[in-house]
Amino acid sequence: MAARRALKAVLVDLSGTLHIEDAAVPGAQEALKRLRSTSVMVRFVTNTTKESKQDLLERLKKLEFDISEDEIFTSLTAARSLVEQKQVRPMLLIDDRALPDFKGIQTSDPNAVVIGLAPEHFHYQILNQAFRLLLDGAPLIAIHKGRYYKRKDGLALGPGPFVTALEYATDTKATVVGKPERTFFLEALRGTGCEPEEAVMIGDDCRDDVGGAQNVGMLGILVKTGMYLLYKPFLKQDGRLHNYLKNVLCRNGRVLSTLIPFLSQSKNKMGLESQGKRQ
Repeated sequence: MAARRALKAVLVDLSGTLHIEDAAVPGAQEALKRLRSTSVMVRFVTNTTKESKQDLLERLKKLEFDISEDEIFTSLTAARSLVEQKQVRPMLLIDDRALPDFKGIQTSDPNAVVIGLAPEHFHYQILNQAFRLLLDGAPLIAIHKGRYYKRKDGLALGPGPFVTALEYATDTKATVVGKPERTFFLEALRGTGCEPEEAVMIGDDCRDDVGGAQNVGMLGILVKTGMYLLYKPFLKQDGRLHNYLKNVLCRNGRVLSTLIPFLSQSKNKMGLESQGKRQ
């Protein structure tokens, strides 16, 4: 891994780090304002497949987050880019609210399958249609393979189990475009002018946020919100999970209670300067 450089960019996860559904994580708005007052570029990354980027932005604005659309990079954006690159006509197994992010993409007579989180569409008839397309040689594009995610009412299955079911049934391998894939982080950094060694990823998921960022040379910081709270009860009970978390953090990571401690520590250790400027 290359030597660390002065910090120039911060990637911040959204769901579980800044908000959980329609509720902001306590203190997150203030933390973001403080981050804005520094010289670093701020970008927001998310694996959400339940809504379009525009709907996500409206949700964040209702929660009083100062975020612009061009600062958000989603796994839906990455999936669309791959569809355009491959010039395929996808069967879109995604939530109806996410469809606007594929506006203009030809979907009639599909010759590919794009799958995200689509609870209303995950039934036998639709999944069997996808299964038959894959048997005929259609590529499988997974927006991400998250095992589960946190809702207000508890844990819920992510798209990962459904992607894996299609892989198993067709003896094929999906192309995954979201976190923790290397290409996702590199694409999110594109346009910032920063190398991975000049960036940090802040998120609540040890595997997808911290581990994925570390694999491209970024610093990973795990906050004790969202997904972390799901890991915590099992850390002492499950030795494998405890060792995984420990090993990831030992590579190049830290654990913080919220975003706020990161700000004061970074000014001393990573060359952050307060400039009162938004980027």
